[in-house]
Amino acid sequence: MPTDRDKAGSRGPFRIYTPASLGDAIRHYRTEAGLTQAQLAEMTGLGRSYLSELETGKETEQLKRILRVLRQLGVRMTLDAADW
Repeated sequence: MPTDRDKAGSRGPFRIYTPASLGDAIRHYRTEAGLTQAQLAEMTGLGRSYLSELETGKETEQLKRILRVLRQLGVRMTLDAADW
């Protein structure tokens, strides 16, 4: 469903079904914020290599568990830019 944000060239909301879809969303919002992986990693206390793995869709054990719980509940995760 198109939104006003789509018309402005911005993508979202992102429906998260897989590690790859989460990675796409993280990369999109990071680049939209004008941040490098190194900058975001420093701001969040994560390693840049870990952030890179997330963005490329690597399935971590924690993420695998979260997605399994969501599937069992019949719900999905959607990411959109915060308005706060």
